[in-house]
Amino acid sequence: MKPVQILALAAFLPLSALAETPAPEGPGPVEAQGLTLSQFLWTKRPVVVFADTETDPNFIRQMEMIADRLDFLDERDVIVIFDPSPDDPSEIRRTLHPRGFSLVIFDKDGQVKLRKPLPWDAREIGRAIDKFPLRRDELLERNPAGR
Repeated sequence: MKPVQILALAAFLPLSALAETPAPEGPGPVEAQGLTLSQFLWTKRPVVVFADTETDPNFIRQMEMIADRLDFLDERDVIVIFDPSPDDPSEIRRTLHPRGFSLVIFDKDGQVKLRKPLPWDAREIGRAIDKFPLRRDELLERNPAGR
């Protein structure tokens, strides 16, 4: 490459870093606004909680059940994302088209594995994740004697 081309590329690199919001660390919960599902591809398992309002009893109950066992979900590389406002739809809401309360569980490959219309306990979410093929592979890598 010519020095002029390198200089031109170097000028635009900082702008590309600003374009994408950094993926949050930890299990969450995090607001869906400004996030995309592709940010978590192969690094986290998004568990997305939707509601039409923050006062939805199912939404409140789901967030309480998740908050009680964040450590349990963190062991499974889960990030909890919530979106209680259909009036200002996030990119994730526009992608998944939920109606009312909805719990959507993804695997690290970006595929929707489960959709639930009612709240689930963190233990139930964790057990469902433990049945995913990618999770089973992770467990076998950690403990090869378990084959």
